[in-house]
Amino acid sequence: MAETMRVTCLSCGQANRVPAERLAAGPKCGVCGAPLISAKPVAIDGAVLAKAAKDDLPLLVDFWAPWCGPCRQMAPQFEAAAGMLAPRVRFAKLNTEEDPAVSQRHGIQGIPAFILFGRGREVARAAGARPARDLVAFVQGKLGLAA
Repeated sequence: MAETMRVTCLSCGQANRVPAERLAAGPKCGVCGAPLISAKPVAIDGAVLAKAAKDDLPLLVDFWAPWCGPCRQMAPQFEAAAGMLAPRVRFAKLNTEEDPAVSQRHGIQGIPAFILFGRGREVARAAGARPARDLVAFVQGKLGLAA
């Protein structure tokens, strides 16, 4: 029997079951049709984060704000890292200005801040702008993924 993974749609928040061997094949949400795995970060809100953090597939979230210069500088690096780690890790962005309660709940004190979630728990966190290769090394080291 093939292993199935719980993967929340980052667009609509619906939980989906995907065979592990099909993750790289571009699975789509059964409800809204959005791609479940993307090589680019997806903007999410607190409700979707609460569901997606419980997924079997790791999720790295960038907590940012539009007024933050380092956050804007970090955006292309975050996107590049997402492309390097897809489909093994998903990347999402949460605007702290639009969802301040979520930032408070997760203890975000400075931005940009990154929290790596896996199977319902926080695996690790990092803060500050950094090159894509450093983000990739951070995730690989915390999850034990091969380079």
